[in-house]
Amino acid sequence: MHQHTLAAEITQTGVGLHSGVSTSVRILPAEPGSNRYFVRVDLSNSPVIPAGIAVVNQTVLSTQLGTDEVYVRTVEHLLAALAAMGVDNARIEIDGPEVPLLDGSAQAWTDSIAAVGLVSQPADDEQKPIVIQEPICVNQADAFVCALPSSETRFSYGIDFELPAIGNQWHSWSLSRNLENTFVTEVAPARTFGLLHQIEYLQKSGLIKGGSLDNALVCGPDGWLNPPLRFANEPVRHKILDLVGDLSLLGKFPVAHFLAYKASHNLHIQLAQKILELF
Repeated sequence: MHQHTLAAEITQTGVGLHSGVSTSVRILPAEPGSNRYFVRVDLSNSPVIPAGIAVVNQTVLSTQLGTDEVYVRTVEHLLAALAAMGVDNARIEIDGPEVPLLDGSAQAWTDSIAAVGLVSQPADDEQKPIVIQEPICVNQADAFVCALPSSETRFSYGIDFELPAIGNQWHSWSLSRNLENTFVTEVAPARTFGLLHQIEYLQKSGLIKGGSLDNALVCGPDGWLNPPLRFANEPVRHKILDLVGDLSLLGKFPVAHFLAYKASHNLHIQLAQKILELF
């Protein structure tokens, strides 16, 4: 029974999508059994925020952990990279309220993790995997996310937009078959995306202050404002990235087929909470 942590520290600096604030992140190796956790080194006493479902306190266009006073926002891309690449324990020091968006994907995180590598750690109390035996679903109108019985851990997602450049897209990715680090090539490079007609409203609502054509794909009636795309279905692959990051807050991914359609961070977290209640 073993866990893994980073073999050396990694750092990234950039602007947060919603806050527009520049922050630096320093990810350090952590002790066995300590799990993944954030430390707000810019605040007095350097408060610790666990990367767990119990401390999710906001899900508006990103996932936020902590309290109203002490929090860290937009954690999903970084956590997806750590969890999918097998980093069980990590101390994530951050000097501000939001994880940098970087290029809008998880590619910089996976590159950094791959560059330093992992080290194996003995685990005295290995967490038994959660195996989903009956379907568990949450929905809002026609949007839903479910955990279905499966012999492997798989993530499948569907989206449907009126804009022709996006339209209806589906993608499926298996964590259980990730031995060749397919997450690095198939999911991590997919960037966040936005709709041109929503940008002014979101900005007036105090959101996406740090968004730009350098860190997000933007789509309008006439197509993409900043092509080329990295994949023909890059938007739905990014939704899988978000789902992986949100469900990583369970600690270990359950053995299940996670199937989502037109879902959101809010629905992702609702499903994770429901799984925790049952197990």
